[in-house]
Amino acid sequence: MAFSAYRQVENNIIKSWLFIIIFALTIVFLGWLFSYLFDLKFLLFLAIIFAFLEGFLSYFYSDQIILSTLKAKPLLKEEHREVYNIIENLTIASGLKMPKIYVLNDSSINAFATGRSPEKGVICLTKGAIEKLEKTELEGVIAHELSHIKNNDILLFSVLAIMASVIGYLSYWFLRINYFPRKDKREGNNLFFLIGLLVALLAPFFITLLKLAISRKREFLADASGVLITRYPKGLINALRKIELENQITKIPNPAFSHLFISDPFRKRKNWFLNLWNTHPPIEERIKALEKMETDLI
Repeated sequence: MAFSAYRQVENNIIKSWLFIIIFALTIVFLGWLFSYLFDLKFLLFLAIIFAFLEGFLSYFYSDQIILSTLKAKPLLKEEHREVYNIIENLTIASGLKMPKIYVLNDSSINAFATGRSPEKGVICLTKGAIEKLEKTELEGVIAHELSHIKNNDILLFSVLAIMASVIGYLSYWFLRINYFPRKDKREGNNLFFLIGLLVALLAPFFITLLKLAISRKREFLADASGVLITRYPKGLINALRKIELENQITKIPNPAFSHLFISDPFRKRKNWFLNLWNTHPPIEERIKALEKMETDLI
């Protein structure tokens, strides 16, 4: 079991660096393509500089970028003593270093973890989670996030969040500036522009598929690992049921970060096709898996 856990952490680090490299190469390719299409050679040099800078920032500062974008604030121990004590006790039980704690001013019930490594882990709780969850339910949610930290999912998820956000902005930028004079217009050849348009449209789609492939499986794993910390599946089960019943509009600004949360804040309830693109497995399936664990632990 220990060997498997260490192997998973190691694989997450390798995957994170692989995604950073792929991302950097993608940015360079897009820079070359855009510089050709718009006959602006400096775009390629800007893309190369941006790729290296973004890779560096993704690895070392992804947590701060995410927290800043979501406008999360540090949790004040004096105001939330019980929450701090819960996290402190669960951290000791999990064998981790005490993470930094942040609060997101959002009335929905949610939480996420981020950071470069277990030693630099961060847990962020929404205001709704703190106010609406009972103690055992909050323990289940926090244990789930601590499991992401322990398994080093946080680096992988944070890098994916930055990648998805930047790719989305680049695609939007490309589609908006297509009225500028283009080299392909002067030469009577629209092939490269069509390729560029296709890349701009499909890049966010492939990033979404990547997030789906990674995050769904790890949510099940974090649920199970969290229960092993609390030894009380009912806490997380009840929390997930409250999240499922939650029907408030989220103020979380960027869908690129949806896979970070314990439950997708942008999930669609009434459209089965849109549900296929959720970054999380259905809550009903997660509850069934936890109920089985509850039976096994009795």
